[in-house]
Amino acid sequence: MARRIIIGNDHGGYEAKQEIVKHLKERGTEVEDVGCDSTEIVRYPHYARQVAGAVARGEFERGILICSTAIGMSIAANKVKGIRASVCTSHYMAKMTRQHNDSNVLCLGGKITGIYELLEIVDAWLENDYIGGRHEISLGLIRNMEEELGLSVPEE
Repeated sequence: MARRIIIGNDHGGYEAKQEIVKHLKERGTEVEDVGCDSTEIVRYPHYARQVAGAVARGEFERGILICSTAIGMSIAANKVKGIRASVCTSHYMAKMTRQHNDSNVLCLGGKITGIYELLEIVDAWLENDYIGGRHEISLGLIRNMEEELGLSVPEE
């Protein structure tokens, strides 16, 4: 289980982030919070780049991004080489994306999923590991795509 997480959010994910950070710390997880500190409008790609970049550079094993729906954050984060950002709206999705996709960035919708479900999703995502096997074929194909398309890891 990841013991060190980087978390980022925009204005739509601010309130959910507060609860998730508290929950993670209660679990004994070290949290680096690089998200915004209010509900004032900000642009999510800045936070997605910061979190995805830190994970891609190996500074953190995993990251969490929160916006209103998780869609924008996942689109932005998945532009970074080596990032497998997954939108999850259920415990089952979080479990499967870790086991089958080796997801390293979890994207959550602070305005579409209730806080208790969000915490269950976070726990499932943290408690499950990649199982490899036949799933490695698909991840290899994704890595090949990244190389062919010239995606890169952003610098700090």
